[in-house]
Amino acid sequence: MHYLVTGGAGFIGSNLVAALLQRGDSVCVLDDFSTGRHENLAFVESSGAGHRFRLVEGDMRSMEVVRDAMAGAEYVLHQAALGSVPKSIADPLTTHDVNLNGHMNVLIAARDAGVKRLVCAGSSSSYGDTPTLPKVESMPAKPLSPYAVTKYAQEAYCQVFTRVYGLETVVLRYFNIYGPHQDPYSQYAAVIPLFVKALLEGRPPTIHGDGLQTRDFTFIEDCIQANLRACEAPGAAGEVFNVATGSRVTLLDLYALLCELLGKEIPPVHGPERAGDIKHSLADIGKAQAVLGYDPVYDIRSGLTKAIVWYRKNL
Repeated sequence: MHYLVTGGAGFIGSNLVAALLQRGDSVCVLDDFSTGRHENLAFVESSGAGHRFRLVEGDMRSMEVVRDAMAGAEYVLHQAALGSVPKSIADPLTTHDVNLNGHMNVLIAARDAGVKRLVCAGSSSSYGDTPTLPKVESMPAKPLSPYAVTKYAQEAYCQVFTRVYGLETVVLRYFNIYGPHQDPYSQYAAVIPLFVKALLEGRPPTIHGDGLQTRDFTFIEDCIQANLRACEAPGAAGEVFNVATGSRVTLLDLYALLCELLGKEIPPVHGPERAGDIKHSLADIGKAQAVLGYDPVYDIRSGLTKAIVWYRKNL
């Protein structure tokens, strides 16, 4: 099959590209490298699959660029976005422009190209800070940040394109994905690579708030499984699915586990809570299991153990 992976030089996108090439598919990557990295795609040259790979370097806010990348695509794994809550608070206009105007270009180009299905990276941030746990897809959305608003709006556009135009779309609400290729150097980096980087450098990381906030951390290989199943699962078009493990851990317990796995004893530093952060997050994954056949393999310990191998080699 031929896949287009938008944001394919990013953390999740590059892992998807590797999985697709490994199983024999052909892939086009669309990325403007504003947050993606060329290093994340360095494996293509050594994989022997270069003849099944094409890179379109450009901005998805350009319809011409998107149509070029979409040519020949049968499936679209739409990962491209500005994916940071703090960045969206600092610059809501750019987040809106990229995540919604760019998203619209991808949907229109996919519709016009007759792709079989588009799988869109959604976000658990759409739920907001509702007290009910676990989060079920039927709950009302209560986004707390400009980023979360754009991700929820992306879902609505996907469902409208399925109903109005017949473009099959599936939205996967990601819950705190982590693993190889996740960038620890950005000022908006996710918590796990930030913690690992600090510990490997022998310094204390900052935990925002009391550290008792909880997250449903999901290893990248389970995220890949969900994307590939979502491309072909019958009855999935027009639907939204949680992608998570169905279990949660506090940031303090996460940090203690990282210290154990890395052999470090460094007390963390606590800073103020961040605007737009959600206190507790836990997914109900029953719908994804029933419809997609999703079956997460990694718990937090086994996922971190595998991720740390990559961080030790690459940081």
